[in-house]
Amino acid sequence: MKTRRIHPGAESVRPENSFKTFAAILGFMKKYVWHIVLALLAGLVNVGSMLGGNVFLRRSLTVIENFVEAGVPRAESLMLLGQNVGIMLAIYFVGALGGFISMRLLLTVSTGTLYAVRTQMFEKMERLPIAYFDKRTHGEIMSRYTTDTDALREMISNGIPNIVNSVLTIVGVFVLMMVYSPLLTLFVIVMLVVMILTVGLIGGKGSKYFVLQQAGIAKANGYIEEYVEGQKVVQVFNHELKTIEGFREINGDLCKAETSAQTFAQILMPIMGNLSYINYVVTAVAGALLISAGHLEGGAPLLISFLTLSRQFSMPLTQISQQFNGVMTALAGAERILKLLNEAPESDDGYVTLVNAETDEKGNITEADTRTGKWAWKHYHRMTDTTTYAEWKGEVEFENVSFEYEPGKPVLKNVSFLVKPGSKIALVGSTGAGKTTITNLLNRFYDVTEGKIRYDGINIQKIAKDDLRRSMAMVLQDVHLFTGSVRDNIRYGRSDATDAEVEAAAELANAASFIERLENGYDTELTADGVNLSQGQRQLLSIARAAAADPPVLVLDEATSSIDTRTEALIEQGMDRLMRGRTVFIIAHRLSTVRNSDCIFLIEGGEIIERGSHDELIAQKGRYYKLYTGAFELS
Repeated sequence: MKTRRIHPGAESVRPENSFKTFAAILGFMKKYVWHIVLALLAGLVNVGSMLGGNVFLRRSLTVIENFVEAGVPRAESLMLLGQNVGIMLAIYFVGALGGFISMRLLLTVSTGTLYAVRTQMFEKMERLPIAYFDKRTHGEIMSRYTTDTDALREMISNGIPNIVNSVLTIVGVFVLMMVYSPLLTLFVIVMLVVMILTVGLIGGKGSKYFVLQQAGIAKANGYIEEYVEGQKVVQVFNHELKTIEGFREINGDLCKAETSAQTFAQILMPIMGNLSYINYVVTAVAGALLISAGHLEGGAPLLISFLTLSRQFSMPLTQISQQFNGVMTALAGAERILKLLNEAPESDDGYVTLVNAETDEKGNITEADTRTGKWAWKHYHRMTDTTTYAEWKGEVEFENVSFEYEPGKPVLKNVSFLVKPGSKIALVGSTGAGKTTITNLLNRFYDVTEGKIRYDGINIQKIAKDDLRRSMAMVLQDVHLFTGSVRDNIRYGRSDATDAEVEAAAELANAASFIERLENGYDTELTADGVNLSQGQRQLLSIARAAAADPPVLVLDEATSSIDTRTEALIEQGMDRLMRGRTVFIIAHRLSTVRNSDCIFLIEGGEIIERGSHDELIAQKGRYYKLYTGAFELS
């Protein structure tokens, strides 16, 4: 099957709905409502301490002013000044403690939220259909777990807490400024409007570039991941320069997006800083004029306190503008994460299940509570409210099956055949003829476009997918081994297999001899997809894994194509034992591997053009005969 991939950056051009995305992020945080409430209260204590400190600062300045004017005895002034300073220190200590508690609670919220996000992402990924992975690079999918979640972490752990603290500061400072001087506060409000309009204007223009930046990172990751895996092929065919040129183009697009995004983000800081200085100067001049005109009660101490408040009012706005970069990046990443979470999971409306079975002397099948080595299909009939059991045999029937990966591009056309239990069927044909698609349909990785597939006489769409796939094993050309021991990788075929059954499966696949020569035998740890094993040894473990599953149906998809002739000869006897009594589908280019098949299907253009045993097809002297004698070659 040819992989159909979409452009990694094609999913989104700009955030479709930033408010909806942010609301979804808050939805992940609902578990921590009380943490957030307590963090807000602690934040209020922090802001309140800052305002209280300002009040006592004004009082201290008044004391100093009176002392300078010698209107109050010196000793009394010093005592009063000391009291105010002591109270200020106590207030700021309480404020610092409140700030620490607030940030610590919000840290718990951020890490817990990211745990929930990553868990839901992985759970959703495990429920997605194979088609989702066929259409996307591994790097693009991985970027959801790395780049996008990192941006989200930065926003939740730093962005949101700073924004919350800044908003509380702005509100508190505004209230106190109104108490001090409503007239001076008016000047600050005018500058506040200018700042908000500036942030909105620059932010609106820059938002799309943050999405392009995230999409560009995903595309670059996908490209790097693809060529890291294929580095041997790149060097064998001297494609280094061409590969570098391809990356330069992708990296160039990413550089442009990052430059544009960061330009809009970084320009906010100096603009907001200068606007705050302008606000400070305007407020100072206006306050001095009001004092000289006698319209500002409190005089210089009040003006100094007010100017301190005006700086404390501007700083949160500057902090919010600083967080804008991270917030926009996080929203872009969060939107991509939400698209993954909103992907439709693999549907499964099957209700026929596979159960442990027992057979009495009369041949009646009943369900068993423990493993018996025998299995049956449990079929509940809704119309009659009855349940029947059918023996698990391994008969497969395709009835007028047609299939399209993409509308208007048929891959299989009206394919029909019946495979009796225990038969060995070979599928041969050119690349893209539809051989692997047949096995994909049998596993219900995809569903047929037209026609029906029956398994033991049951329409496979009625069979629960987990049970359907548990009833068959696949040995693929591209072997994937997991981090863990050799024993664990064989047991992956059946999680409840005993050590003895694992070793028996290895013996059956003729893998036992090389496993026993490993440093720790079956307990040898494998890493990096079994890089410390040869390709043939990895394939033998894959065959042993299938043997451990002990299914009635076995699919060998180019299973021996990566194994040398000597290794293939070594496993031939084991493979024969593995295939005995099972329905076997063999997909192969080597015609020598299919000679002993009960029936061979020659597939071209999505149709079975010849079928029969090896001898029958040779006698027909058709396409298969030409392929076998070398008069014609598979493409």
